[in-house]
Amino acid sequence: MDCTLGAGGHAWGLLDGSGPDGCLLGLDLDPQALALARQKLAPFGERAILVQASYQTLQHQLEKLGWSAVDGILIDLGVSSMQLDTAERGFSFLADAPLDMRFDPAGPTSAEDLVNELPEAELADILFRYGEERRARQVARAIVRARPLHTTGQLAQVVAGATISGRGGERGPRIHPATRTFQALRIAVNGELDALEATLPQALQALAVGGRLAVIAFHSLEDRIVKQFMRREAQDCLCPPRQPVCTCGHKASLREISHRPIEPQAAEIEQNRRARSARLRVAEKIGG
Repeated sequence: MDCTLGAGGHAWGLLDGSGPDGCLLGLDLDPQALALARQKLAPFGERAILVQASYQTLQHQLEKLGWSAVDGILIDLGVSSMQLDTAERGFSFLADAPLDMRFDPAGPTSAEDLVNELPEAELADILFRYGEERRARQVARAIVRARPLHTTGQLAQVVAGATISGRGGERGPRIHPATRTFQALRIAVNGELDALEATLPQALQALAVGGRLAVIAFHSLEDRIVKQFMRREAQDCLCPPRQPVCTCGHKASLREISHRPIEPQAAEIEQNRRARSARLRVAEKIGG
């Protein structure tokens, strides 16, 4: 399974490497991505099964196909380069565009809705929790004062004014001052962290013994969820360390392939700068 199909690059590699009989189920919420992936993967014919759906429905999608287990599951988290580079989707502040940020354009809530409708305290909480923005309260206050905001450029300008003005003697941010705000809003709009937490147990259940789960994360919040899940499922007991006798009955079901995440090498970063923050974690399902 490729749970985040995108334009089909990873899926191509999986299908090519599992030929001639390997089949792949690809999921994505984005209809534009699915259209591109269908073109790219057309040479593989019926071996590629592509569905517009959230990876939260992983188990349901397998049941619909009658698949009892799979040999591998890939989840490449976050926003794709294709989505970032399509200005009208509103994921990036590099071009002025509508504040959207929905993976599924038919989704119920856009970033514009959150920016203009949330109470200041709730907006600040989103910026702090999902963007790890230290000046979340100042940014939220500035956004509320500047309402209504309708474009990425307007929002980026407001955030920059709120953060840079409060930096004191600092030399300036290493990243654009609106980066964390845009990340937080995107995560909130698409429910990304909740979706990940709901999907990982399904992925474990869906794997055949010996099958592998590979997850690529691009920021610490996602990576922490993946790391904690894999570490927990790689242990035989989850009882407190000082408890003399195990009462939880938990048995390890995963083996971590690498205790530390796999990071891109310099050559890959030079080719694709957006890969610089990628962290790949892989675990293999083991028998009970």
